[in-house]
Amino acid sequence: MKKNICGIQQVGIGVVNAKQAWKWYRKAFGMDICVFEDTATAKLMKHYTNGKECDRYAALAMNMEGGGGFEIWQHTQQVSQPPVFDVRLGDCGIFIIKMKCSDVEKAYKLHGEMGLNILGELIRDPQENLHYYLIDPYNNIFEVVADSHVYMKQESPTGGVAGTVIGVSDIDEALKVYSGILEYDQVIYDQTGVFEDFAVLPGGNEKYRRVLLKHKHRTGPFSRLLGPTQIELVQALERTPDKIFRERIWGELGYIHLCFDIQGMEFLQKEAEQKGFPFTVNSADSFDMGVAAGHFSYISDPDGTPIEFVETHKLPIIEKLGWYMNLKGRDPKKSLPDWMVKTLRFSRVKD
Repeated sequence: MKKNICGIQQVGIGVVNAKQAWKWYRKAFGMDICVFEDTATAKLMKHYTNGKECDRYAALAMNMEGGGGFEIWQHTQQVSQPPVFDVRLGDCGIFIIKMKCSDVEKAYKLHGEMGLNILGELIRDPQENLHYYLIDPYNNIFEVVADSHVYMKQESPTGGVAGTVIGVSDIDEALKVYSGILEYDQVIYDQTGVFEDFAVLPGGNEKYRRVLLKHKHRTGPFSRLLGPTQIELVQALERTPDKIFRERIWGELGYIHLCFDIQGMEFLQKEAEQKGFPFTVNSADSFDMGVAAGHFSYISDPDGTPIEFVETHKLPIIEKLGWYMNLKGRDPKKSLPDWMVKTLRFSRVKD
């Protein structure tokens, strides 16, 4: 047996007011499924928080159309700070969340009618697919990308998370993690230059190397819901990139981590250590996120960007009735029955 990566579970988003932000994400992206909501102390994250424990509120929100979720995260005993410099494309860390969309032109029109802050016009990427960027009220950039995967059709303009754009100082070094461990081993394009579709982004008129990575078919309990994803690595070639979280701690404003749903944590730990990226955080046996439970760990990419892994043991279906989804002891490569996954819709938050 070996580790099995089922898909991107979520991207962490640090905000000042999580409930306010979540309401905005429900409106803009249909992230209205509450997988868990919890207030506690992050006791194990000292590697990323300058050695101190931090009180926090967190909620995992998803979209039943498919794709990863948002872990909307708020420090509750300190005021979260924005970056200490003007972040540009290519600075080290998660810069953009890609959102799945089965009809990009329709979503562009809907987002325009909603009055969202769209950056520029519809434009084509190096694959000639239409896409566009928008920015939320909290200065986070999203990219709406074409993706035909639909788990359960919803009324929202988009589905969930389709991947991320990550700034790195050296793409070839970063590939040791993103291809070597995370198994994004299909290179869709590897191009260098000044790119027209980047022009609307901060720093977008500079010269970059960009590599779009995809993966083979994923398996596992939630693989059909999470669906296929992509990672785009971007390296600045005309300057030395800064670190987005320089002089700040994990959980402050912006994209704080990329999280994967996995099976076989012990096998992942051995592989990561052998490849030179040992766990920086390890819950060892089990964590408890209120009504959800499992085993989580972190590694850092070569530039220090946190990557989380979660092996889920238990999820609530209808908490009031004590109805839970127990995942322990299941075949790690077998998808859960659709009827079971679709019970997550009972946790929809309505405005």
